[in-house]
Amino acid sequence: MIDSWPALCIALTVGAYWSRVLRLVYKSYKQTGHNAGFWPAESLGRALRFLWFPAITLWFVIPLLVAFGATPLLGMRYLWLIPMLEWLGVLIAAAAFGATLVCWKKMGKSWRMGIDPGEKTQLVFTGPYAYVRHPIYALSSLLMLASMIAVPAPAMLIIGVIHLIFLQWEARREERYLVGAHGDDYAQYLRRVGRFVPRSLGGYHGAA
Repeated sequence: MIDSWPALCIALTVGAYWSRVLRLVYKSYKQTGHNAGFWPAESLGRALRFLWFPAITLWFVIPLLVAFGATPLLGMRYLWLIPMLEWLGVLIAAAAFGATLVCWKKMGKSWRMGIDPGEKTQLVFTGPYAYVRHPIYALSSLLMLASMIAVPAPAMLIIGVIHLIFLQWEARREERYLVGAHGDDYAQYLRRVGRFVPRSLGGYHGAA
């Protein structure tokens, strides 16, 4: 018996999101022989994965357990019980996932989920990337915030904070790497386009 339909919807959305990520990693490995940064070549990236991967797993598992009524068993409680708010979280999560699919398609073969010093991919400045430097990270943050709204358990909030901090840190690490790898091409883009929120509705049209 389903105890929480919003929690089940979140579990399915998060499961679909990360299943798609794994498919992209596999596709990249078949095409290039690289794992698209799933397990980074550099040591700091690998160390961060030991914290991030368990958080991602719990991001899927906690809503699933809540959906099937395991909240008391886990000693968890909801911080609020507002069905309309929980369903709003579900709608936001679905929209974030749909928009991420567009970003993945736009990235194409340049998509990576980490830094690989041995690779130099083509920069993408069009589509969503004309407005935000890290639209996938921004949407992943939105998906997590929506999950926290729809499944307002303390454990979910802790996982959310870990994920959001990781994305902030990873975005900054990637930017330093990309400036080093691509020089002024990326440096100009970095100065003119917001990290997670657009600075201009006009979009980026290359170096002035």
